[in-house]
Amino acid sequence: MNDILNVRELCKTYDQFTLDHLSLSVPAGYVVGFIGSNGAGKTTTILSILGLTEPDDGTIELFGEPVGPEGLSAEAKERVGVVFDTVALPSDCPIADVALLGKASYARWDGSRFSSLLKEFCLEPSKRVKDLSRGMGMKLQLAFALSHRPELLILDEATAGLDPIARGEVLDILRGFMDDENHGILLSSHITSDLERIADYVVCIDSGSMVFSKSMDEVRDIAGIAHCRSAEVEQILDAGIFERGSLRVLRGGYSTEVLVPDRSLLNGAFPAVECERANLEDYMRLTLKGELR
Repeated sequence: MNDILNVRELCKTYDQFTLDHLSLSVPAGYVVGFIGSNGAGKTTTILSILGLTEPDDGTIELFGEPVGPEGLSAEAKERVGVVFDTVALPSDCPIADVALLGKASYARWDGSRFSSLLKEFCLEPSKRVKDLSRGMGMKLQLAFALSHRPELLILDEATAGLDPIARGEVLDILRGFMDDENHGILLSSHITSDLERIADYVVCIDSGSMVFSKSMDEVRDIAGIAHCRSAEVEQILDAGIFERGSLRVLRGGYSTEVLVPDRSLLNGAFPAVECERANLEDYMRLTLKGELR
């Protein structure tokens, strides 16, 4: 696979936080979800990729070219569309004038595309940026990002603040963007159900360190969550069907949850143990909070 974005061993240290040798990539034709709790290091990673903060160590390549201390090249800026978790446009600017900013900033600016997206998102051109709700501000940023015809989208909580219908509309637009197999998306989001609908891979970090990097198929279609009694947990551990250190065990008041990497193996060996498909939210919860066994 040809990587649009390649991050290797990225490090950045602040007074009370360290991004610790993080690696991730976005292959052409794929959507990569980027998850973790608040303060995990997702925004620091994104700012480093965009050349808005200088990492202490590691390498970043966009479209095969290194991102150096001077930040993104003019060509790379044309090819990357960005949506931040806050609106990065002049607050007093009318929406109609945002098109003028786009035309002045990007050689590939498509004014008709921008106008079409404003209508699709029900954005009134006469409104000022500062008067938009959080959700409408996200829509405006997405319209702006898509209108200079990027090849890579980097989205930081792009669906935050949107109602379920609006989120579905945005995801449909992102799917349309991915109709071009040369495109890619890095999508940071706390709304794991959105990632389940669109992501091919998911990268999870916690306290600046990698926790897991998995295909969505591994999370949703292969892994499972077993609901066990304490004795059954020990039987599963002693059975030898899973490698030591591959299970996560979270004990509750009435039962114990066990995250297993392959539920079909567990079902074959322990048919009486209830084991359900994992969703991304529970996979992350058990990985972060469960005891490694």
